[in-house]
Amino acid sequence: MRYYAHPEEGLDLARINAVVEEAFAAFGRDEVEMPPKVYVNLDGGDFRTMPAYIPSLGLAGVKIVNVHPDNPACGLPSVMALLVLLAPATGMPYAVMNATMLTDLRTGASGAVAARHLCRRQDDLEVGLVGAGRQAEAQLEATAAWLGIGRIRVWSRSEASAEAFVRRCDRFDIETATLERVVDCDLLVTTTPSRTPLVSNDWIRDGTHINAIGADAPGKQELDPAILVRARVFVDDPRQAVHSGEINVPIAAGQYRAEQLAGTLGEVVLGKKGRQSDAEITVFDSTGLAIQDLAIARVALEGPDRGIELPFP
Repeated sequence: MRYYAHPEEGLDLARINAVVEEAFAAFGRDEVEMPPKVYVNLDGGDFRTMPAYIPSLGLAGVKIVNVHPDNPACGLPSVMALLVLLAPATGMPYAVMNATMLTDLRTGASGAVAARHLCRRQDDLEVGLVGAGRQAEAQLEATAAWLGIGRIRVWSRSEASAEAFVRRCDRFDIETATLERVVDCDLLVTTTPSRTPLVSNDWIRDGTHINAIGADAPGKQELDPAILVRARVFVDDPRQAVHSGEINVPIAAGQYRAEQLAGTLGEVVLGKKGRQSDAEITVFDSTGLAIQDLAIARVALEGPDRGIELPFP
């Protein structure tokens, strides 16, 4: 068994987007085994276990990932992860991977997949970023690997964080702006740990696509529930989204019903569902799927100079 401390090194973002897209398609075809993630609450945060099996790729394994929002204050990432891969025929563990950066990359890729299939155009996109952390950067880089990005505006509760983000991403046409100005865009990406809505329905223009990334646990929400009622909402996994996605609080409050969901991103990738007009608002509610982790792990193990004979086709 091998341990990979930095399996993300040298990975191609377009390739990651493609394998995550195929993982969504496999889920849409009902070709995977993936129970909903299990949450364990801790002091200051939680950890989740995420098992899955993709028979067509011969991949099985489990990821353990924490979310502790206050960790940066003590010099630690708010999200850290470990992934164990198992040989399906025997159950033998053959690889343990530091999946902290892989988690950022695969979540970024999920946003890129959603943007590719649900944005009303694919070039010169005006992008709004609500949140200026690692995941906001992962979303931007993954999307830029597939789509044409024009002007970018970013907002954070911390002006210093927003300005630092602009400096890190200065290869783009990017600036800080007020929250209301940021959300006036073609593609809106929200990546905060907020538990109260930040984005008002009144600010969203017709035709906007929203990647709602930050709400990934019960009680979290970033969007005015009126946006969900107004939009066509697609999720990665309905079971997880109802429990811990952007729709979890509005459902609990009786402001939204699971029956109102337009479908899954897997169905969108397969062409079964999707945007119906340029004026329509669409939302992708991302909670994160274990099959995404398995797919990106395979890419990591097949990367340059990994030195491992993979126990699957």
